[in-house]
Amino acid sequence: MSERRGMFGRRRGADDGPRASVRDLMPYLFPKKGLLAGAIVLSVLGAGFALAQPALAQELIARVEQTQPLGWLPALLLVIVVVGAVLDGFQHFLLQVLGEHVVLRTRRTLVERMLRLPIAQFDERRVGDLVSRVGSDTTLLRAVLTQGLVESVGGLLTLVGAVIAMLIIDPLLLGLTVLVLAGAIIVMLAVMPMLTRASRQAQEQVGHLTSALERAISAVRTVRAAGATDREVAGIGERASGAFDAGVRVARISALVVPIFGVALQMAFLVVLGVGGLRVATGEIGISQLVGFLLFLFLMIMPLGQLAGAISAVSVALGALGRIQEIVRLPGETDADADVALEPAAGAPMVAFDRVTFGYPSADDPRTVLEDVSFSVPAGTRTALVGPSGAGKSTTFSLIERFYDASDGRVLVGGADVRDVDRASLRALVGYVEQDAPVLAGSLRDNLRLGAPEATDEQLLAALEAVNLGDLVRRAGAGLGAEVGEGGVLLSGGERQRLAIARALLSATPILLLDESTANLDARNEASLKAALDVASEGRTTLVIAHRLATVVDADQIVVIDRGRVLARGTHTELLDSSPLYRELATHQLLAPAA
Repeated sequence: MSERRGMFGRRRGADDGPRASVRDLMPYLFPKKGLLAGAIVLSVLGAGFALAQPALAQELIARVEQTQPLGWLPALLLVIVVVGAVLDGFQHFLLQVLGEHVVLRTRRTLVERMLRLPIAQFDERRVGDLVSRVGSDTTLLRAVLTQGLVESVGGLLTLVGAVIAMLIIDPLLLGLTVLVLAGAIIVMLAVMPMLTRASRQAQEQVGHLTSALERAISAVRTVRAAGATDREVAGIGERASGAFDAGVRVARISALVVPIFGVALQMAFLVVLGVGGLRVATGEIGISQLVGFLLFLFLMIMPLGQLAGAISAVSVALGALGRIQEIVRLPGETDADADVALEPAAGAPMVAFDRVTFGYPSADDPRTVLEDVSFSVPAGTRTALVGPSGAGKSTTFSLIERFYDASDGRVLVGGADVRDVDRASLRALVGYVEQDAPVLAGSLRDNLRLGAPEATDEQLLAALEAVNLGDLVRRAGAGLGAEVGEGGVLLSGGERQRLAIARALLSATPILLLDESTANLDARNEASLKAALDVASEGRTTLVIAHRLATVVDADQIVVIDRGRVLARGTHTELLDSSPLYRELATHQLLAPAA
């Protein structure tokens, strides 16, 4: 695989994981140009006030040496110290606010991109890892501002000003100081790439930890019922230990910077004190000049620390930004969509498959799921899809919704190839009830209004009555405001399924897709729901993945699918005579009692 050069010119390949450059970081640092400009101005003013203090102190000492009156110098020095402190405090506030804007903008960008990713991306990635990118990774970008970059602007001015002042006082002492500090800077620059890589690995470990925890919590009942709690705790503990070890590696590398600069500054101070004291003794410089030089040397400590902090913060942030950019750079589901609204053609079948072949994009299992599938569904009719588990029935619904696109052939809705129209206009025509009938955390009202945000409470109650869920509202003290729990855990399997169907009915779309819609219903609720579906299906095109015979017998058309191929089409009576597979399904599977 070809390699690319990352930051600091290091060659890297795919095994390094997502990386980002300083250029990638820049757009995230300017969400509020006014705040940024204000912080920079305050940083520059703070540098000016900081440089004035040692200069005034040197002048004070010189006047004391020469027994001259001090005049207004003490009062001016006090004012400069106080005003400088006030400016620093205000600058700190602006940087904190600016950092929060960086995090907010980044999170919004990430969430917007994540929720528009192709479905295939969610099949390949773990939810916990995606959540960790929105949470912890974005927070690290704040450190770029609050721990150095903007402050380093004023720090750099302070550093330059201090160097110039030290050059004026004594070039020899400045040369010795620079010589000592240069070695520390070289070592630090060598450490920074290691810190970037370690930080990225630490964030990845946090992502793995979040994924493992999310997995265990989402299936906590299954875990406990299987007696696997201790194993899950141990497994998550291992992930936590991995995150700890990675964090310790970051801390170990980061810790090199502090002693390097500490030793360098102490050595510089001792050299200046020793050589400077000798030069004072020989009369080459005065006491006030030595004190002034030492004060400017101390003044250099802060900007050097800021620059080191800025480099360290950028290195850490680039590791997190690489993971953020990995998601942001992924193409969204609608990025390549045609800007054409779907308008069904008169007389055309509402849904049609024309020699469709499809296989899920997976390197681990590249098998074909559908092969040369063709059938059509006239407008206003009901079609049932039947076949063994894994035959490809649910995949047909995914292709109609354009969660995936056919590898070959065409999927037509209203006579138009779904790849030639805008996804939003396509999905506005299709109501979809998935096989596992997902219910969102929140209230009954929140769930019902997901596809019909303008629906009134009366309409919501009517939809619930239609699917025999009226008692659920009546027995809940909060009515439509009753909470359903995370993933609908406070509802039974049948109630979750009926709630999802009620949600689809409210959308009033001309096409209705029902995937195993009666799988979790008892006989009484199945009959009630069938009556509701009969009413809802009037004037609508309905495709049902059949689980029970009652769903099949009244269908205008039944399509028998096995191993990705259409084996037969016809009515219930016709297929009993012509299709051995359908006859077997009707005799055994479709007549199975309710779960």
